[in-house]
Amino acid sequence: MTPEMPAPGRRLRVAGLWRVLPTPTGTPFTFTYAAVLAVTSLLTSYAGPSLVSDLHRHSSTDVAHLTQQPLLVLVASALWIAGGIASPYAIGFLLVLTALERRIGALRTAGVFLLGHVVATLATEVPVGLSVLAGHLPDSSLHRLDYGISFGVAASVGALAGLFRPWLRWLVLAGFGGMLIDDLIAFTDPMTNWGHLLALSIGVATWPLVRRWRRSA
Repeated sequence: MTPEMPAPGRRLRVAGLWRVLPTPTGTPFTFTYAAVLAVTSLLTSYAGPSLVSDLHRHSSTDVAHLTQQPLLVLVASALWIAGGIASPYAIGFLLVLTALERRIGALRTAGVFLLGHVVATLATEVPVGLSVLAGHLPDSSLHRLDYGISFGVAASVGALAGLFRPWLRWLVLAGFGGMLIDDLIAFTDPMTNWGHLLALSIGVATWPLVRRWRRSA
């Protein structure tokens, strides 16, 4: 018979589990954001298809919306999880942003996420608009549906990797970057796939900042 784990050991295991998940006091940004995403995911699952389609369309950071209501759609597009609450990016959001926020704080984590989300979105949509103006893409490309948290998560992965020991840092970058390259090779959504790689690079570019922030946290 296996002896029962002493109470202190059990408490340590429970405490270790909670550290990888967001909490209201320990990681307020991630916890609050995750709660909002849970609500919008439930709405996606249980609301009528026409309502969900309208909400996604009006939240899309396509070229047409970016030229008309840029701030609104950049915020609204990040309130949805493309692929649902069980998607890899939803799981990555919880684990990666929790780990990053525990190391550098709530506002700085929000800044990294927002930087990746905004810059990667603009970098993928502006070429679409220019290509339409040049006649290389049809006008329908101006309304290409684009929403979700994946660019922000990818940037957060890149930033968090810079706080790891070298062997783990390069393992994370090789694993996550390899997945993104596989998606790009599949060529199912090249603009989004390039955006993911760009967002990861943006996160890597923040290494000097996030390391300074960790020392001061």
